[in-house]
Amino acid sequence: MKHSTPTPVLRQARQHLIEHGTPLPGTVNERLWHSWQRSLAAGLLPMGRLTATDHAADSELRQSLARNHELLAHSRPVMEYLFEQVRHIQNVVILADSRGTLMHTLGDPFFLSKAERVSLTAGASWREEHRGTNAIGTAIAEESPVEIHGAEHFLERNGFLTCAAAPIMSSCGNVIGILDISGEQHSGHPMTLGLVSTAARMIENRLMIATSKRHLRIHMHARAEGIGTVAEGIATLSDDGWIIGANRQALSLLRMNAKAIGATQLGSVLDVRLSDLLTRHRQRPAQALQVHLHDGTTLFVQMQADAAALPPQILVPASAAPAVAKDALTALDTGDLQWRGAADKARRVLDKPIPVLIQGESGVGKEYFARAMHDSSKRASGPFVAINCAAIPENLIEAELFGYAPGAFTGARKEGSLGKLREANGGTLFLDEIGDMPLSMQTRLLRVLQERSVVPLGGSKSIAVDFALVCATHCNLREAASRGAFRSDLYYRINGLTVQLPALRERTDFQALAERLLAGLHPQRAVHLQPQVLDKMSQYAWPGNLRQCASVLRTACAMLDDDESSIEFKHLPDDIVEDLLAPQTRASQVSEVREPHNLQELSRYAVKQALEASRGNISLAARTLGISRQTLYRKMQAQ
Repeated sequence: MKHSTPTPVLRQARQHLIEHGTPLPGTVNERLWHSWQRSLAAGLLPMGRLTATDHAADSELRQSLARNHELLAHSRPVMEYLFEQVRHIQNVVILADSRGTLMHTLGDPFFLSKAERVSLTAGASWREEHRGTNAIGTAIAEESPVEIHGAEHFLERNGFLTCAAAPIMSSCGNVIGILDISGEQHSGHPMTLGLVSTAARMIENRLMIATSKRHLRIHMHARAEGIGTVAEGIATLSDDGWIIGANRQALSLLRMNAKAIGATQLGSVLDVRLSDLLTRHRQRPAQALQVHLHDGTTLFVQMQADAAALPPQILVPASAAPAVAKDALTALDTGDLQWRGAADKARRVLDKPIPVLIQGESGVGKEYFARAMHDSSKRASGPFVAINCAAIPENLIEAELFGYAPGAFTGARKEGSLGKLREANGGTLFLDEIGDMPLSMQTRLLRVLQERSVVPLGGSKSIAVDFALVCATHCNLREAASRGAFRSDLYYRINGLTVQLPALRERTDFQALAERLLAGLHPQRAVHLQPQVLDKMSQYAWPGNLRQCASVLRTACAMLDDDESSIEFKHLPDDIVEDLLAPQTRASQVSEVREPHNLQELSRYAVKQALEASRGNISLAARTLGISRQTLYRKMQAQ
């Protein structure tokens, strides 16, 4: 309220209201005018007598004190501190409940005697309907900080006071109390309203923290250093990410109003998910995370919560002990039902003499799956030997697989070589892209599998081997066997159990997969995908599957500045952004073919067509193109 309006003018304006029901132009501001109107409507007159209902009975006061026990407990220390700041001027610090009943006062003894004459004592009601315009009652009515000075009070008997009051709000946006400083008119200070408002915020923040022990909390500020100060915003969250409480500063920072509490998801106002905040809290609990409102405004947020509010897995430090997964396959499971079904099948044949054939497109994680099978089996302490049948030159694959005796051929090592089959003894042999193994090698491999022994090149003695066999291919081996491109007897030998891994575009757990990849790619700090980027990525076809996705995320992490933790479109490779933002369906993304414009593009196009026509069979595609398998493999790597 303005303090410059002379007392006679204020009295004249108040009398004009009583006589004419209208304001006297240019005398009082709108908020004071409305408060005077409410006072008059309550039947009060400036010189009138007070009624008996303006003071609570002892029993009513006791009920109010009991009902507001927590508010009182957290307000008293702040009131004591506040009084110390204004002790040099005669005044009283007052706490009232939400109905304007005074519950606790703390003040200068000399002024307290004057305050008692106008009932500034515990039990008195200072609602506007009982006391007319006054800082406590008007702050309740307006739900905002108010200062009432001298003759601005509606009742003449209170005109010697100057009062500043601020509401104390609950986390749901309701007034639960009023903090007030009242003193004589001549002792008013221009900083009093700011001081009492800050103190009210301190009480609000203490209450929010104390009453949210079973909920997650995020503390926020426009600057990281502002977290932990009285100016911080605090919001409480449900365990599924709904904002269920907020102080006034949080509402302001998040551009929300109190009515939105309980009806707003965290992700609808910030570009961060609850899982990201929980991960950051587990990895770096004291470090704030930079996030953005959807209009681009930067905020810093920090998860804070008591142990009772945190999910069990968050209580275990990242560096702590063993994962809770029952085996390595479970540890890879991020929720997709197709993938989980494949894992469940594979788990049933672990430690049994049944070979497993993993089928799936290139890049879906067949080797990771095979390694998890090995690590989940009783052979986990033995070797896991992987060989890509499509990557080894045809003239070397025999020596690579079966080994060779010393001096077996020109250029051979003098000590000979065990070969992959013998290296896998006691463990697991993983033959990737087995569909590209030359027919001659298929015959020898079949013999090894039948006899469980191997004869090295240049040797004559059969050596027993014992390994679990897991093979993988991205082509249809049954069809290849039916047309003679793959030995039928070998197909039936390696196909004890076939499991099909879904393509990334078919999976339902993209968000969890992306989080897992980001945690591995950027262990220094928690990184997350902006919701819009996540949405587009989850709809993308990913022709290169997990391998392509991991490459994109690795590049995006490298493009982040030191103070950034949210991956946006600007951090992604240009060609991926173009694909993500193109109005295409997943099917069109997979099948789209762009007309080649130069020899390099023509070469890539020819390779792609040959591979599609051969359904991924490297040998058949190479023969179609008239090049060797090794040349084709190099071209595939260069694309």
